[in-house]
Amino acid sequence: MAVTGILGIKLGMTRIFAEDGAAVPCTVVQAGPCVVVQRRNKQKDGYDAVQLGLVEFVKPQRISKPMAGHFKKADLAPMRVLREIRLEESNDEAKVGDRILVDGFAPGELVDVTGVSKGKGFAGGVKRWHYRGGDETHGSMFHRAPGGIGASSFPSRVWPGQHFPGHMGFERVTIKNLRVVKIDNEENLLLVRGAVPGPQGCYLLIRKSKRGK
Repeated sequence: MAVTGILGIKLGMTRIFAEDGAAVPCTVVQAGPCVVVQRRNKQKDGYDAVQLGLVEFVKPQRISKPMAGHFKKADLAPMRVLREIRLEESNDEAKVGDRILVDGFAPGELVDVTGVSKGKGFAGGVKRWHYRGGDETHGSMFHRAPGGIGASSFPSRVWPGQHFPGHMGFERVTIKNLRVVKIDNEENLLLVRGAVPGPQGCYLLIRKSKRGK
């Protein structure tokens, strides 16, 4: 099966010791089990993909009627999180009801992890965009303010995308080329080297890296 991704839940961080005694920082992810909820193909949808659902308990009243019908059509229990993953081969044999487990990954290979970063609330330019700020000396009266933004007689307006204070974090972020350190098939655990986006308990999409070296 050529499904190259899986859904998971971030459990937290830990460290393991390599054979040479080096401490390796790792993020522990509860990866799967997942189920194929829908299969898309070029003839009907214009592209090849599978819709994966993370298997976890969801109260029936939490599911809308359209989504309840969607799961009933696939003869599957309701799920909270669904994500689509493109398929490279149109003749892939993945079908509705197939289980996607963590054993599809192997220690040493590279993965891309996508999640929603931690929300920081409203933040100023120094914290959000790393502005240098002004002098901290007595009487300066310019410490953490944005300062000039370069719009004088020309262009007499603010450039689109100008860095300003505002809502920081809570954005979709992808960390590429993280190395898989360890796999636990019995507990459906996936350990990757380094940090991944989001707080503990957030949902993640783990895909095999396409450009990793």
